[in-house]
Amino acid sequence: MIDISLAKTGAEERVVLADQIGKICHEIGFFVVVNHGVSIDLTRSVFATMPELFGLDDRVKAEVARERSPQFRGWDPVGAESTNNRSDIREQFDVWSDWPVHDSPVGVPYLRLLGPNQWLPNDAVPGHRELMEAWMSECAALASDLLGLIAMALGLAEDHFEILFGEQPMSLAKFIHYPPTPEGGAGVNAHHDTGFLTVLATGSNPGLQVQNQDGEWIDVPTVVDSFVINLGEMLQAMTGNYLIATPHRVVTRTERYSAGYFHGPSLDAALTPLDLDDRFARAVAASRHHAGAGFMARLDETNAGVGDMASVRPAATYGQQLWNYFHRSYPDIMAKHHSDLV
Repeated sequence: MIDISLAKTGAEERVVLADQIGKICHEIGFFVVVNHGVSIDLTRSVFATMPELFGLDDRVKAEVARERSPQFRGWDPVGAESTNNRSDIREQFDVWSDWPVHDSPVGVPYLRLLGPNQWLPNDAVPGHRELMEAWMSECAALASDLLGLIAMALGLAEDHFEILFGEQPMSLAKFIHYPPTPEGGAGVNAHHDTGFLTVLATGSNPGLQVQNQDGEWIDVPTVVDSFVINLGEMLQAMTGNYLIATPHRVVTRTERYSAGYFHGPSLDAALTPLDLDDRFARAVAASRHHAGAGFMARLDETNAGVGDMASVRPAATYGQQLWNYFHRSYPDIMAKHHSDLV
């Protein structure tokens, strides 16, 4: 558990905190932050609003169903998303960075992901759009600060990732309702996150689990007014597996809400390896866990028998990473809106 406010107490303290976070991200890939600067009242308002939002009649929510969106935005009923060919037992609203639609040439399919969000009428749940957009903005500031500390831990300029993110960053806010998980299922099945960094408000009910290096599933404790932070596959790819995306899942025996912010760059941001000191590569080579860490398999790889997170071929760009994710998790929507590319 990290008190992130220490990063603002002085230059020396910021360096110490950066090194601590870098060590955690190398060894575990998950940590909890407190005193993070995101408005506690804002986050509590998000959680107060979610039961009302998800409590709407399904016919109302279906007006903004994801299947209506070529950019894969909007509402999912329970079981609509799948992870590694297994249904996730959760309901969710996805809100991405809002950009003008791009008529993509066939050669750059992921540019088709640029576009508008779907929003319910304001009278359905008054103020929900402004609330979600404000929360997304504050989480973005926290994620940016954390990436600055991670850059320092890697021996890079603190603004390295800020520059790399480009002019059209594509981040996601995901508002989630989990019913009790049926025996043998998962609210969301074991996976890695796609982008750079995840900021997750877990709510008051447990359910998030992280897999350790021995393959054991560890319950993540719920800490009031905190955020769980974890890394995505982009940082794993760009650091040659020095920083790792750790497998995680949700299994809950009670109804549960959570809100996640997934910090991402422009779609054309390349997963080019960072120019790091040799000591990072040596650390990877010395660790069987790091040297053998894989990536989420593409749909064709999964169908061919490749393990869920055993692909050795990361995507070349963030956009391709997202395109692979949507192709894997929403094959029917992909076929409906992008049949020329599947």
